[in-house]
Amino acid sequence: MAEVSREERERPDGPHPETHVVLDAKGLRAMAHPVRVQLVGLLRTYGPSTATRLAERLGLGSGVTSYHLRQLGTAGFVEEDTDCGNARERWWRVVHQGTWLTDKGLPDREPEATMTYMRSVADAHAQRARLALGAVETMPRPWRDNLDMSDWSLRLTPEEAASLGEELRAVVNRYRRDGSDGGSGAPEGAERVVLITHLLPEPDAVAEPEGETL
Repeated sequence: MAEVSREERERPDGPHPETHVVLDAKGLRAMAHPVRVQLVGLLRTYGPSTATRLAERLGLGSGVTSYHLRQLGTAGFVEEDTDCGNARERWWRVVHQGTWLTDKGLPDREPEATMTYMRSVADAHAQRARLALGAVETMPRPWRDNLDMSDWSLRLTPEEAASLGEELRAVVNRYRRDGSDGGSGAPEGAERVVLITHLLPEPDAVAEPEGETL
């Protein structure tokens, strides 16, 4: 995996070398599959598990999840958890708690893998939203009242977009992070909340040809 630079280590919202992984070309290709993105996400959220249990969550066969877990293990994203299970069950855990794609040149060098990975992440986000909406009717009233789905159209320069992203991450960093430890240390009433942000350039529906005016 790519080494995290000193500049990235000093950013409060950047990748931490002890717990995060920065994707290089090999790692990006290994993660460029929707099942692998979901497997890593489930293991980070809920902790160690088996291929069979993960398959049940994803609605897949255990042979499929077992294959992808082995591939992720070869690439260094997951590892066998020998503290769990028994001789008949193979348990897996994540190696990192966060994944970063910070190499600005990587999408040019690995366009297909980059797009597959990013689409897989977008699909995983959409799936999490659908699962939450499917449970709205049984949610406690305070959570139903505070559930939010919003979007805004902004007109920004690339520099302004970068600044907005940094400000949003700074706000998120003021709040308590969740992990697979079940929220140890969180106050009573705290539940897992998923916050998903998309900062996406939106091409105009009709681009005006250069030099032509109406």
